[in-house]
Amino acid sequence: MRFIFLLFILFLVSCQTGGNSSKTIEMYNASGDMVGTATLTEQEDGIQIKLKVEGLTPGFHGIHIHEYPECKVPDFISAGNHFNPQGDEHGLMHPEGAHLGDLPNVEADGDGLVDAELMLAEATLLDGKNSILEGGGTSLIIHENQDDGVSQPAGDSGIRIICGEIIADDATEATESPTDPTQFNEDQED
Repeated sequence: MRFIFLLFILFLVSCQTGGNSSKTIEMYNASGDMVGTATLTEQEDGIQIKLKVEGLTPGFHGIHIHEYPECKVPDFISAGNHFNPQGDEHGLMHPEGAHLGDLPNVEADGDGLVDAELMLAEATLLDGKNSILEGGGTSLIIHENQDDGVSQPAGDSGIRIICGEIIADDATEATESPTDPTQFNEDQED
């Protein structure tokens, strides 16, 4: 009897963890060449991102989760704005909080390689308000320059140079227009 009860408990726990506890995405440059990968893993406090990419200029680069799982070359504008379901200000150092999709800068070494681990705090690969897979998915974008952590709407981090699509397993192509990152802030001022 205890054995059956234990099996039942294990079954319930396995059902709650969902099927999206880890996902590896390919990262592409503006020419459409694959330049690396990012492995996203569900953790208790958010999503751990293990990033390995090449072909960047040495130094720091801004990196963010963007609204849509679309990486149309050469400019990746199709990815929309930063993932920001709460309508917060941009920047990890901003006194009024940050977009959910804001991440710390990554540093490319002298050979243009990035091998980094990041934490996307409070986000999830599972269902819910902070799911980066909700609505079909999102994208991971690396920018040309360092994110200054406070400038609106994107930290003065320059053009988008590398993109990877984070697609939900059952996703269909996104058809929404990107949001206006200033719209929520203007609504708050009224």
